[in-house]
Amino acid sequence: MAAPGENLRINSDRLWDSLMEMAKIGPGIAGGNNRQTVTDEDGEGRHLFKRWCEAAGLEMGVDEMGTMFARREGTDPSLPPVYVGSHLDTQPTGGKYDGVLGVLGGLEVVRSLNDLGIKTKHPIVVTNWTNEEGSRFAPAMMASGVFAGVLDQADVYAHTDKAGKKFGEELERIGWKGTEKVGDRKIHAFFELHIEQGPILEDEDIDIGVVTHGQGLKWLQVTLTGKEAHTGSTPMPKRRNAGLGMARVIELVHEIAMDYQPDAVGAVGHMEVFPNSRNIIAGRTVFTIDIRSPEKEVLDAMDGRIREGIDTICEALDIQYKIEQVGAFDPVTFDAGCVKAIRDAAERLGYSHRNLVSGAGHDACWINRVAPTAMVMCPCVDGLSHNEAEEISKEWASAGADVLFHAVVETAVIVE
Repeated sequence: MAAPGENLRINSDRLWDSLMEMAKIGPGIAGGNNRQTVTDEDGEGRHLFKRWCEAAGLEMGVDEMGTMFARREGTDPSLPPVYVGSHLDTQPTGGKYDGVLGVLGGLEVVRSLNDLGIKTKHPIVVTNWTNEEGSRFAPAMMASGVFAGVLDQADVYAHTDKAGKKFGEELERIGWKGTEKVGDRKIHAFFELHIEQGPILEDEDIDIGVVTHGQGLKWLQVTLTGKEAHTGSTPMPKRRNAGLGMARVIELVHEIAMDYQPDAVGAVGHMEVFPNSRNIIAGRTVFTIDIRSPEKEVLDAMDGRIREGIDTICEALDIQYKIEQVGAFDPVTFDAGCVKAIRDAAERLGYSHRNLVSGAGHDACWINRVAPTAMVMCPCVDGLSHNEAEEISKEWASAGADVLFHAVVETAVIVE
């Protein structure tokens, strides 16, 4: 495969300006973003991305899950395209770079190709996957999951948010339910640029993370049901406290994760307490356990121990429980050829690099099931993400996009 010269770089100023312009849509309250999936703000961000793509001469396609595909034609249109991208949706209190860097970094690859007058044999498609975050509608990586055939489209259309609104209806309401059948596209390779969302690269002063594997994940939504009662007049032995049960499960999850170090992690993030009154013992709690490991055997073992522990806790407290798995994917091994393209690009450009296991789930994890896939990561300050204080430097963004540029163009094959 032909490779671009070492002197070729993306336009770092334009990439940074695009990131800052997108961040104006759906601003948070503390410097980040609240541009949750299929909200009006998501729709506005999509329109801006579409305008930029059209200005770059790309042809836009949208599938029935709302995923956006912006195509730059190759000299041989019959060849399967090289795909690049990530997601534009954010957490309710999200940062400006999680996902967005991958989409706009992909757009910058195409813009730079246009500037340099470079043609590729394979088409290149810049992609914005719908609902990667899974914060408003579970599960995460929803559109890429349907694309890869691991999630059912009709089922995810029916998923509701806290207000009872259905995903499919909200997608149609904002005007981004396309007509293209999901999963029909052929993919030569897929590359995703992302911030690390962890501290390793910054701590070790390394420019580029070459992602070789992705952790497996399970989300267990737990409902504990006890009995509401007065906090002052109910004797301690008579209480059926769902709040106490939740507290003990939280501690259980932490202890089990610590037993599988150094790579396993576990925590409870989403929590609801009912009736949530200061002088009523909680009669019901609903919370979600998030466990992850790069080894499937470890992930399954953690799952089993958590379920056994919940049963023991609830029996001791005389409360009932229900456990529902609301999200899951197995550990991922990314394509050796795509990983090599990223590593070679970093070396060609003179960037320091190291192998990484991604601790977070990404659209690349699902697409890896149907096409050769790999990820490139750049550092983020203090490893902080899913937080409005999420921050990266312009130099980090540029280095990641430079490596992405070379890996994508090498795979798409330059036409001399």
